Amino acid sequence: MPRYKLVVEYDGTRFTGWQHQTNGLSVQQAVEDAIARFAGEKVRIHCAGRTDSGVHATHQVIHVDLSKEWRADTVRDATNAHLKPAPVAILSAAMVPDTFNARLSATKRHYLYRILNRRAPPALEVNRVWHVAWPLDAAVMHEAAQTLIGRHDFTTFRAAECQANSPLRTLDRLDVERIGDEIRIYASARSFLHHQVRSMVGTIERAGAGRWSVEDVQAALDACDRTRCGPMAPSAGLYLIGVDYPEPIS
Repeated sequence: MPRYKLVVEYDGTRFTGWQHQTNGLSVQQAVEDAIARFAGEKVRIHCAGRTDSGVHATHQVIHVDLSKEWRADTVRDATNAHLKPAPVAILSAAMVPDTFNARLSATKRHYLYRILNRRAPPALEVNRVWHVAWPLDAAVMHEAAQTLIGRHDFTTFRAAECQANSPLRTLDRLDVERIGDEIRIYASARSFLHHQVRSMVGTIERAGAGRWSVEDVQAALDACDRTRCGPMAPSAGLYLIGVDYPEPIS
């Protein structure tokens, strides 16, 4: 069966998250239904990283097997035609070997978290940023973030319902920068625990607000205790922005 790799963009605001849910429409269901309508067959897609309700993606990666071989641009364009008016778009499609797996073949995942740091609330970016009205020191946030880099037990930053076998993860990047009124936090790792990025962002925000010290963030990590985590940042500011694979894909 021909296998296709698709790059997907979506606004997660109206969805229950990536994965099928019984309480509303998921991104997975929207894409599967769109592919099924043009291909004339029921399909199951597999993604690089499941996102929660309200989380967005500019570069989610999926794979799907179809019984018939289609041109890649037809898969892209026909799926997009059937996705309307949902806020989901297939950016690209390519035929790949059946050894490619969107989740298992991935070598790194990249996330962006956006904070709008000003007194006035967002008018154009509602549900796309975390609005923090009090002043934040991005330099202090970056310094605190560097204490989390490396391989650690991230139990403090792990959701209670996380299904991962181990809390050990290697965090390759957690950089913080300010661009005008916006603070951007970039996180990269081979894999993340459930709610890890939002938990880390909420914790280093405390340092940026002057309510925690850099040492407090380090102590929270070392405690391996979920109760020591700062408040979890809301889903609206989080974006899956990239997934890396070996080149060439095989």
